[in-house]
Amino acid sequence: MILAVARTHLARLKRDRAGFTLAFVVPIAFFSVFALIFGNPRSGTRRVPLIVVDEDGSEISGRFLAALGREAGLKTLADRAAPDGVRRLPYDRKAAETAVREGEASVALVVPQGFGENPISFGPAASGSRLLLLADSSDRVAPEIVKGVLARTAMTAIPEALAAAGIAQMDRWGASLTDSQRARLQEELRALRDPARPGGPRDGGGAGLVAVETKDVLGQSKKNPATALLAAGLGVMFLLFSASGAGGALIEEAESGTLDRILGTRVTMTQLLTGKLLYLSAVALTQLLVMFVWGQAFFGVELARHLPGFFVIGAVTAVACSCFGLVLAAASKTRIQLVAISNLSILVMSALGGSMVPRYLLSESIQRLGLLTLNAWAIDGFMKVFWRDEPVWKLWPQVVVLMAASAVLFALARRLAGRWDVA
Repeated sequence: MILAVARTHLARLKRDRAGFTLAFVVPIAFFSVFALIFGNPRSGTRRVPLIVVDEDGSEISGRFLAALGREAGLKTLADRAAPDGVRRLPYDRKAAETAVREGEASVALVVPQGFGENPISFGPAASGSRLLLLADSSDRVAPEIVKGVLARTAMTAIPEALAAAGIAQMDRWGASLTDSQRARLQEELRALRDPARPGGPRDGGGAGLVAVETKDVLGQSKKNPATALLAAGLGVMFLLFSASGAGGALIEEAESGTLDRILGTRVTMTQLLTGKLLYLSAVALTQLLVMFVWGQAFFGVELARHLPGFFVIGAVTAVACSCFGLVLAAASKTRIQLVAISNLSILVMSALGGSMVPRYLLSESIQRLGLLTLNAWAIDGFMKVFWRDEPVWKLWPQVVVLMAASAVLFALARRLAGRWDVA
């Protein structure tokens, strides 16, 4: 009898050819997508956008920033659009901090006045100028990458400054140099300054000795913002799963004949889908609210002072996820197909969109691809609310995209559900 039960289920699976195929294709497809995203070294790593501010304006600082601009891992931004939208203006310290605060870049570097005269922090006195790094600590990788690049660049771009600092420390803490020794060392310093002479500045490896002070632009006054971003990322992913499962009621109604009886009344398919959308959206928003309330009660999520922004971005996210669930249900003929398609599509969207791994860890091409997902836009909206403390009106890009996606997805669901229309 046990074998008979097993054979019955196997025969049912074989009759559902699409479901049978998806059951074996989905794991392979899912593995291939993740291998492409995370396991292919040729996909490249992202270039870190770095805003640079030169308050020193010296020849040394110019060479130092020019060398940073040649780094393959950085994308330096030295100017911004003027208010008239035509001219370009160099960044100053205030504009750079504002840009980091608004998410235009994760890191900004300020080269202070006096850097050209004393760029190296060397020896016990550590008297060199301190570079200022304005950082958005929601991206924990970018500041560390920049610090590593700064260390190497100081050696390769301004080696004469490093040598001069070493000479000064040797003269201070060791034996005094003779006039001939000083003259010889000065000749070597001139060789280091001249890129055309052997031993002049060149690109290459090394370690630098510049002092860097890091200022957290956004996270200093926040209790536990990382938990809010975690709740947003996971919340969107589970909303998609929940909506696809609940939307699967369409398949059950079609299989049981209930759908035919409903459509035999005055209820149209458009009205039925709209009613289901209203129900799914209300449930999804409630799920998000419960998750964030729990986060506030036990993990320090600051929900109370962000309620307007939460409800705006939460509502459009709930609608978009619900519409996506209706599309999956309308596109599937059986429950097996729905499970396979939803698992593949939702997990891939979550990987690309930042629900599983922060998008800043992915390459630039994968980050751009992630903008095709609902997850990326929803998480960006929640970041604006809980991390950047931006007013509600600044959520308009995320709201517009999610509502447009909802309209397209609902129209697609209605078209796919046309096979159930009563003639």
